[in-house]
Amino acid sequence: MTPSDSSLDSRNLNTLWASVLVETLARRGVRHAVISPGSRSAPLTAAFAAHPEIAAEPVLDERSAAFFALGMAKRLGQPVALVCTSGTAAANYFPAVIEARESAVPLVVLTADRPPELRACGSGQTIDQQKIYGDHAVFFHELALPGLTTDLFRYLRQTVAHAVARALGPIAGAVHLNVPFRDPLAPVADGGEAAAFAHDIDWHSFFSQLTPPESRLVAGEPPRLVPDSHGVIVVGPQLSGEREAALTAVAEIARRLGWPVLADGLSPVRNRAFEVPHLVTTYDTVLRNAATAERLKPEAVLCLGGWPTSKVLRAWVEGSEARVWMAAERIDNRDALHGRTVHLGASLPALAATLPTAAEEANGYERMWARCEEKIRPAIDQRFLNEKAFFEPKIAWLLARHLPPHTPLFVASSMPARDVEYVWPPNDRAVQPFSNRGANGIDGTLSTALGVAHVAHQPAVLLTGDLALLHDSNGFLLRSRLQGSLTIVLVNNRGGGIFEHLPIAGFEPPFEDYFATPQEADFEKLCAAHGVAHTLVKDWPQFRALIGELPQAGIRVIEVRTDRKADAAMRKAWFAELAALLG
Repeated sequence: MTPSDSSLDSRNLNTLWASVLVETLARRGVRHAVISPGSRSAPLTAAFAAHPEIAAEPVLDERSAAFFALGMAKRLGQPVALVCTSGTAAANYFPAVIEARESAVPLVVLTADRPPELRACGSGQTIDQQKIYGDHAVFFHELALPGLTTDLFRYLRQTVAHAVARALGPIAGAVHLNVPFRDPLAPVADGGEAAAFAHDIDWHSFFSQLTPPESRLVAGEPPRLVPDSHGVIVVGPQLSGEREAALTAVAEIARRLGWPVLADGLSPVRNRAFEVPHLVTTYDTVLRNAATAERLKPEAVLCLGGWPTSKVLRAWVEGSEARVWMAAERIDNRDALHGRTVHLGASLPALAATLPTAAEEANGYERMWARCEEKIRPAIDQRFLNEKAFFEPKIAWLLARHLPPHTPLFVASSMPARDVEYVWPPNDRAVQPFSNRGANGIDGTLSTALGVAHVAHQPAVLLTGDLALLHDSNGFLLRSRLQGSLTIVLVNNRGGGIFEHLPIAGFEPPFEDYFATPQEADFEKLCAAHGVAHTLVKDWPQFRALIGELPQAGIRVIEVRTDRKADAAMRKAWFAELAALLG
């Protein structure tokens, strides 16, 4: 890109300021923006809409817009810009900003604002936007009011460039730039003053030093990990770095150490079983057997990508008092177990290169884990092969076996994430899992999945419960903007199924009304209102057929109705039966 007078909008000061801001973002690698309508943000909106290198998507609902951008950033691994007007519009970004911080996803949040003289005086659509996201934003700055001086434009360029770098690390997340404008907000000509100023600047030289930030791969000191010890590699859902490089590194780490790899279903590792040795997928069930859990107590734990969803696994690690090494490029504390943890500030490839290589003879501890996997995995698979009734975990199991290879799959929090962890089998279909497991909430589930689908360049799938979908049903308003397709696998048990597994379920009242929160929504009618295709599944063969071939465009909902209370009872009995198989 070589900006000239004509490529920057110099009709007035605000249009020039906004177009330099957007050009800087483009130079720093931003290729997507999500924009909600509003008056005060008009200069920014016009600049993004006109920029040839940035795909700008208009989204009405700011909350949905933020999660849509979050989904795109998750899939791309690159910062996505968010633009809104002044006032409460910015507040609607808050849940997505929190999730971006907790799951280390880069966003550049641009909130337009009124100038200082119009604040704190009852002027319309004005609130205090200073540090509105608090510490949940990894960086905040209020830009100066636009002015026609070279120094101010240099300041604008450098501040925006720095913000993009901060969004990527050392702790990735959302950066917040508050952007005040005085009138005029529309791109009306100012009589040539801005154009004359722009004409006198060598824009090629002005932007010449800007390049996309390099990823930060910092190798720490080699950890003292001994291959022949009783060690486990625990892989969570948030592997850092480029996905293929991270997978290759996990495989190399497993080969070098010879340790069992306990991989969360939301990590991509289970879907590349041929590449990653010593893979264990049934650890949640295995560790429910107290005697087996005691025999398998580790001496060392290497955690890659954060802790998995499984409470059983977390409690086992916590109770083991094992030495823990946690590998993550981000510098904040991600060890909620507060164990004897050493934080390795290194990329996974850098870590793999530092490790010793295990001896060729089999690791006896790894074989203990392998025997457990060999006993439990066939029992899980056989149960689902025989199961004719609608039992919720079978939905995740069938997705693993029948989704087209490489499908992007977004998994909602609560029971869908847990079912994936419990039953997702090892396979080589290379399904690409995504989730909002940073803050673990159901906020923005549909919108985030649509963001993933929008930039996936292939059909994508969302696995969700009914409450998570209803909580973000405004996401359906994105249907006309979606490039590609999203198939929504809806598990409708008419309430919050996860609460059936908590101690509060034994207390009635208040359980059913205040925790299960039963709902009677007609999803067929909801879909019809948004022009979305809907299918109510009658049996498992129909479900297999629907997920085995995905449409190339649009949104469709595949609804599976289940019995929440019966399902919870079946799970509890089944887990006990499986654990008993270990003797």
